[in-house]
Amino acid sequence: MIQQDNALSAAMTEKNHRKRALPDESPLVMNRHEVSEAGHRLNSSQQTMWFRLRTFVAQLFVFMVTAGLSTYGIREMYLVLNTNNITNLQIVFLVLFSINFLWVAFAFSQALLGFLLHLKPRLVKESEIDPSFKTAILLPIYNEDPLRIRATIEAMSADLMATAPGKYAFFILSDTNRANAWIAEEATFLALINKYQPECPVYYRRRHQNSERKAGNIGDWVQRWGGDYEAMIVLDADSIMSAKSMVTLSRRLAAAPGVGLIQTLPTLVFANTLYSRLQQFANQCFGPIYAAGLSAWHGLSSNFWGHNAIIRTRAFAESCHLPILPGKAPFGGHVLSHDFIEAALLRRAGWGVRFDTDIEASFEEAPPSLLDVMIRDRRWCQGNLQHSAFMFARGFSLPTRLHLLSGVMSYLSAIFWLALIMVGLAIAVQAAFIRPEYFANPSLFPTWPVFDSERALSLFVVSMAIVLAPKAFGWFAAMINIPRCLRFGGPILLTLSTLFEMVMSALYAPILMVSQFGVVLSIFRGKDSGWMPQSRDDGALSWIPLMRAHLGHTVFGVVLALTAMLLSKELFYWLLPITIGLMLSIPLSWLSGGARRTKWIKTIGLLRAPEEKKPVHILVELKANLAKIPHLQHMHPFSRLVNNPQLFTWHLAQLPDLDEQKPLFHAPRIIAEWKLEHAESLPQLESWLEPAEVIALLSKADYLQKLQTIGK
Repeated sequence: MIQQDNALSAAMTEKNHRKRALPDESPLVMNRHEVSEAGHRLNSSQQTMWFRLRTFVAQLFVFMVTAGLSTYGIREMYLVLNTNNITNLQIVFLVLFSINFLWVAFAFSQALLGFLLHLKPRLVKESEIDPSFKTAILLPIYNEDPLRIRATIEAMSADLMATAPGKYAFFILSDTNRANAWIAEEATFLALINKYQPECPVYYRRRHQNSERKAGNIGDWVQRWGGDYEAMIVLDADSIMSAKSMVTLSRRLAAAPGVGLIQTLPTLVFANTLYSRLQQFANQCFGPIYAAGLSAWHGLSSNFWGHNAIIRTRAFAESCHLPILPGKAPFGGHVLSHDFIEAALLRRAGWGVRFDTDIEASFEEAPPSLLDVMIRDRRWCQGNLQHSAFMFARGFSLPTRLHLLSGVMSYLSAIFWLALIMVGLAIAVQAAFIRPEYFANPSLFPTWPVFDSERALSLFVVSMAIVLAPKAFGWFAAMINIPRCLRFGGPILLTLSTLFEMVMSALYAPILMVSQFGVVLSIFRGKDSGWMPQSRDDGALSWIPLMRAHLGHTVFGVVLALTAMLLSKELFYWLLPITIGLMLSIPLSWLSGGARRTKWIKTIGLLRAPEEKKPVHILVELKANLAKIPHLQHMHPFSRLVNNPQLFTWHLAQLPDLDEQKPLFHAPRIIAEWKLEHAESLPQLESWLEPAEVIALLSKADYLQKLQTIGK
């Protein structure tokens, strides 16, 4: 057994401390909050009379349109069903329809508001002043591709040094827990961090215990270094922003001392598969319409999407240490979807939360395939359903509660839509196979079980118009803006792209509906989603895994279609928009991923996005950096360290101080220590070790010294 030499380790720690990729700590206290606490009013000085009036009118507009449309739709459906006598099954159908129609009407009202706002020029610009503070740019990462992150930082830091030197600093906050990814990060970031640039320094920290996931990662930074930075811009691993947009965020936060968070509208870029291009086109064509409506009625009670936003650090420290929910996962424990709750806690503490949609050059990437979206939904769904614990808690404003309800309903709506379809099918089965009771009530005349088909058709047309109108709004807003229209490829390509997006979205929607239905059920059965890194490749999969993933969807679609056909041709055609997507789920999913599978779409200009034709400077720089950064050779992390003395020394410097470690029993460490003692060569040791044991050896300085001896 290797005997731990505390004196030697302490000496190595002292020697390497100066090579730490971190500044001196400047801690802030973060006290954990409860689900229910007293709320505080917004600072009245941050709200002019015009701002209050504008927000109130927007909220009234959304309420009136939602209420008016919902009243119409629910009343019409009641009249469709209640021609003579309404049955219990029809009552259930009416309730489900009412929930779904209300939700669709709410989305439509926000899109209509955004569309009307888009038709007028922007008359009021947010106040800005030069900030007196420094802003930290945080990049939380978890088993990500380090080359992409290095290229992003190099592009943004060069832009910031030319625009606002000395005002910004980057912090790469790693929660990576895979040995290969950990050492690959250090090998990739070593040159970037050692090239010290006081005008825009880059720091790196890896947590050895990644408790509370991303929220804990950011919280750890706030509690250790937050005191030196009045503001922090939070990015995702696939985010990138121009210096101008980041400086604008800092200037606006400086001009609004009562605002705790400003969220930008991220634009999707770099889409190279069918599914990602569909998302990218929808984001750039329809997204600004929705965003304008959301921003208008949110006022200073907006939301946080977890990235591409600036946060006042002290406000975050005071307000946003998330509560731990009672019980076990999936509903108890740490909050997974932390962003909505952090915005809610900021607002409850009296800080304004704003959504500024006019800040450009704020970018992110889309999931590459349908299957990647389904995997992401599993994690998001669990986090959003946890928000039900906060919806009726004390201290939250009405807009905040609506944000939380929106998050919950984004997944529960799949339950309601599928239930509506199945109850409707049950009514059709009942009408076809169960003899009606013509004289169920004492009467001289029979009660005929009929529907008002003409009224039903009219209601269907109105419902489809409400669903598709937001896309039409986005198309029209782009058409009348000639420069923007030309960047989409001109009026013909813009129109064809909009129609193609509508058709493909309609095909993919029922697959997602059934998938989300299954996800919600699994969560209610107590299954935890875990924490998996997001896919950043092109999502190309072979047929076998796709068949495993979508076989249930295909079978369900076939059964639904055959049942409808047996009942009536009309019902079959009525359900065809749902069943055809399910029956074709395997080829549709195959088509969704893989850059080469749908290259023809990009070639002919379909689904073209404005940033493709003439990308902004920061995106050009990112691509140039990616092209020139050398790729790392595939190598075991031990071999990578032993063969690179500079990296080995730098890795030692990043390990936590010896006196910060508590002596705990850790089985992988003990087993790894025995294997290290008995291995005769580095390849033999590498073949013996399990992943957790590799991490254990990489985390201890004295083990690494022995490793270096074996490797020689």
